[in-house]
Amino acid sequence: MSTQNADFRGSSEDLVPLPLIRALCALVVFSLVTVSWAVLTDRPLDATPPDSRVVAERVLYLDGDLAGAARITEADGTLVADLAPEEGGFISGVARVLDRERTKARVPLDGPVRLIAMENGRVAILDPSTGWRADLMGFGADNAAAFARLLPQPTE
Repeated sequence: MSTQNADFRGSSEDLVPLPLIRALCALVVFSLVTVSWAVLTDRPLDATPPDSRVVAERVLYLDGDLAGAARITEADGTLVADLAPEEGGFISGVARVLDRERTKARVPLDGPVRLIAMENGRVAILDPSTGWRADLMGFGADNAAAFARLLPQPTE
């Protein structure tokens, strides 16, 4: 076998231009400095969902599997919904996120969550055991509607 010194440098056309690499490094440093400044000065959060009055609330227990099926029950064990993988994918995904957050916080995995609807039309889910909260509108109208269907419907 002969050993050859391979030239791993490509042609100048294949390389990333040096000014682009410098610009990307400057962007990373600028982002790091900006975030550090915001943290060190306790700058208030600007991009938070607007506060609004709660108009509906329900305490639920979520159970989801990797296939996307989800089972939602009330505190007394009453079945609210038993969703197949085609229907419960997002709810099952949120249940897995809850499990992960609870595992990180070292709290029991089987605690309840609060599902709330607000006057401004937003729907949020809160985990009292970890303090985790998600404004479900950030995941799209269809996903927020999947949870909104679990809330008590107003009687007319």
